[in-house]
Amino acid sequence: MIEWEPNKNIANLNMPVDGQVASICWNEQTKLLTMSLAYSAVYGMGERYNGLNQNDRIVKIEVEEKFCNQGDKSYCPSPFFFTDTGFSFCTLSGGTLIFDFTQKNVITVHAPSNCKFIFNAGTPAKLISEYMSLSGPAILPPDWVFGPWISANHWNTQKETEKQIELLKKYQFPATVLVLEAWSDEATFYIFNGAQYKEKPNGAPFAVADFDYSESAYWPNPQEMIEKLHKAGLHLVLWQVPVYKQQGDDEIRNHQNDLDWEDAVKRSLCIHNLDGTPYKIPEGHWFPGSMIPDFTNPETCKTWFGKRQYLLDMGVDGFKTDGGEFVCTDEVSFYDGSTGKESRNCYPQQYTKAYTQFLGNNHVLFSRAGYMGQHTTPCHWGGDQQSTNDELRHVLSAGLSAALSGILFWGFDLAGFAGPLPTLDLYRRATMLACFTPIMQWHSEPDGGQFKELMPGGEGNNERSPWNMAAVYNSPEFVTEMRFWHWLRMNLQPYLMATAFRCAAEKVPMMRPLVYEWPRDKTARQVEDEFLLGDAILVAPLLEENQTAREVYLPEGEWYSFFTGKCYHGCQTISTTADMKFPVFIRSGYAVPLHADSMDSLGKPVSQNLNSKLILLVAGTAGKSTFTTNKSVLTCEWKNEKVRVEGTGAETVQIYHFC
Repeated sequence: MIEWEPNKNIANLNMPVDGQVASICWNEQTKLLTMSLAYSAVYGMGERYNGLNQNDRIVKIEVEEKFCNQGDKSYCPSPFFFTDTGFSFCTLSGGTLIFDFTQKNVITVHAPSNCKFIFNAGTPAKLISEYMSLSGPAILPPDWVFGPWISANHWNTQKETEKQIELLKKYQFPATVLVLEAWSDEATFYIFNGAQYKEKPNGAPFAVADFDYSESAYWPNPQEMIEKLHKAGLHLVLWQVPVYKQQGDDEIRNHQNDLDWEDAVKRSLCIHNLDGTPYKIPEGHWFPGSMIPDFTNPETCKTWFGKRQYLLDMGVDGFKTDGGEFVCTDEVSFYDGSTGKESRNCYPQQYTKAYTQFLGNNHVLFSRAGYMGQHTTPCHWGGDQQSTNDELRHVLSAGLSAALSGILFWGFDLAGFAGPLPTLDLYRRATMLACFTPIMQWHSEPDGGQFKELMPGGEGNNERSPWNMAAVYNSPEFVTEMRFWHWLRMNLQPYLMATAFRCAAEKVPMMRPLVYEWPRDKTARQVEDEFLLGDAILVAPLLEENQTAREVYLPEGEWYSFFTGKCYHGCQTISTTADMKFPVFIRSGYAVPLHADSMDSLGKPVSQNLNSKLILLVAGTAGKSTFTTNKSVLTCEWKNEKVRVEGTGAETVQIYHFC
């Protein structure tokens, strides 16, 4: 790794890379960095919805809010890329950058002055890990994060929320996380809607006892509701957005919000324009006229989270940090002395970092926007998508490029968030894919659609629950079909938890495009719609309407169909068949721990006690796998028919051998 701060006297650098020399030049006058080297593919740069390989494109590294069909925009960019020749670049700058990959064997970067550039060479695994190390250690989310998540924007009352517990029981579906977005007063965003309380000036914190819910038509007893959710095995995550909201003339005045606004102005708790006046979100953006908190200011953090501590005291398990893409100009200043020109992209990472530090261990943060260091604010989702096949393909590209940018734990709104309901087939294929991604979640915009003028929902009914999909399409058997994939997710939990533990400890993405593992394989480098989940499972999503089979490239080694056990030799493209259910393969020489009675019981209800009913799916004639979590270590080693298992619970493990 080479750290380079060019100036007028030292403006050139030569770096050996994979049998060639990369010639690097900085032009102080034009603020242009030029890198000359042979390459044919380039990866990274955060979530990229338009594909994995960004060669022949101009990529703008700038945090941008874009509702659906993101194209070349990104909520979560990264100032980092690497090529197929093993050369990588990153900068510690938080300003806007322009990467130009349109010239043959030449890469240019438009960057602000006084940047530190970092160059490196090696495998994708090495480059990504060392890039992540620049920002600090990765955070491992709690185990319960890896079960199914459920969410819908119209769950805006305690009655409707508790109803979900009964519906899960009725339809025999598992879930470990319930997300509420429409829970607050929609002004302060930290007080349950309908609560009565004495307003507090001067940024004073709130406590649980400060609120009376007895007359609330929305949340008559949120404490009791949280206890019910926990008893049902559900963890509660509440929606957040970083604004001091500018209320509209058509809204009922929220006086606590007025007091918070007054305090923020008086104590300079928000980002400022260069002239010292508070910066306000411009018209044409989400929450126009609102101020945004400056999380580089310790007093801002103290005040902001002092008002939210009572939520954790009530038992809330985490926050969904939406927004953060609100710094829309270079002409702003932060408490730490930086300006927008230097660090406008850093804002969402400052925002999510502050929440992560506030939450501590045993809670979760689920974020949309970010920048360099996303692995330190652990879980992300791919933003707002429409329910279309194109958007499914785009969000898969976002997830895979995010993985090659150091985002370890990622998910998406299953079958899309907005617009008319997806077809049953799209929902089916999206569920299959989500089952094998780090975070599995279904979510939807409000009934009728907050964006109904742009994309009206199907007769005002937008909930993406499996049972609602079945009811709308008069297809009761669909519930049974979707139940299988939700319980399969529960079957996979031991593997997911052990994989997550290793990924956090070693800075390894959980979702890995084939180029990550096989960078020298020219065919693997061209594959943009397959990935490894951990070390052992290869996933080839079905992305076309009514698709039940596809061509799959299998890299070197031997591969076993997860659902049929059939063995396939690697270094070839095969055609899958409908009897495989979904193209998923187990890599020879690896094992997969599953929480189930047997392979025949996969996809059926199983106890949520993960200390029982563990089977090991062992693939190939020989191999060794170790599964480490916060609570246990289990090692499996085998050669031919002899399989040896040691560690926590080894005496109760059942072996299922693909060979």
